[in-house]
Amino acid sequence: MNIQQIRNATLRITISGKTFLIDPWLAAKGTMGCFADIPGHPFTLLDPVKEQIPMPIFDLPMAISDVLADVDAYLITHIHPDHIDMAADGTVGALLDHAKPIYVQNEADAAVFQRSGFSDVRVLSADGSAFHGVKITKAPARHGVIQPCGDACGLVFEAADEQTLYVAGDTVWYEGVRQTLATYKPPIIVLNTCAAEIIENGRLIMGDEDVEAVARTMPESKIILTHMDNVAHASITRHEMRGLLARRGIENYQMPADGEVLAF
Repeated sequence: MNIQQIRNATLRITISGKTFLIDPWLAAKGTMGCFADIPGHPFTLLDPVKEQIPMPIFDLPMAISDVLADVDAYLITHIHPDHIDMAADGTVGALLDHAKPIYVQNEADAAVFQRSGFSDVRVLSADGSAFHGVKITKAPARHGVIQPCGDACGLVFEAADEQTLYVAGDTVWYEGVRQTLATYKPPIIVLNTCAAEIIENGRLIMGDEDVEAVARTMPESKIILTHMDNVAHASITRHEMRGLLARRGIENYQMPADGEVLAF
C-alpha cells in the first residue's frame, strides 16, 4: 500500500494494485478566494485577519496531470470547496475524468456529480462496496463540535493482501470514530487534523487532543496526519502540531509533506 499526500485532504492511495484519488481539490493557489468573499458572510473566523487569506494557501506539489495519472476511481467524502473543485454554476470536479467511477457519501452528493456530467456515480454504504478486490466501506463522521456543517463520511479500505486502512475524513473525535476503530481495528489510520474552526460550528475537524485520543485508543496503529496548512480557518500548522503532540507524549504518527509518499 502506498499513500501519497497531495495537498490538504487530497490523497492518492494505491491498494491491491488499484489507485484511488481521495477528495481531489486541484485549484491553483489562491483561486478559491477567501472567507470574506462569500456572499452574506455566513462563516465567521475567530481571527478576522484570516478571513482575508486566499485559499488554497499553497500550490499543488506536482502537475495536475501527475495527480490524475493512472487513477482507477475517485472518492469524495463530502462536497465542500476544500475537498472538490466547485464552479460558480454549482457543478463540481471539472478537471476529473467524468467517465471514471466516483464514490460519494449519499444520494444528494450523487445528484450533484450527475448534474456535473459524471456517468458512473456510486453511493457508498455502511455495508461496503467492492471494487476489483478492494472493499470500501462508509464510516460515520461528525463535521463540527457545536453543529455539524453538513454531512461528511470516513472510508475504510479492506483487501485480502493489504492492511486495513481507515481514512477518518472531516470529523472530530466522537463515538462514531471510536466505534469504527473498535470494529475494524485498522493498523493504518489517516486523520484530518488542522483543527479548522469557525464560530458558527465550532471546531470542524480534529486537533491535537483528538489525535491523542486516537493514539491512546490504537497505540499499535500507524497514524497519518493530513489536511494541514492550506485553509485559512485552520488553528494548527504542521509545525505547531509537532510541538503539541510532543507535549502530549504522542509519537506514533507521521505527518507527510505535500507530495510525499508513504509505503506500508
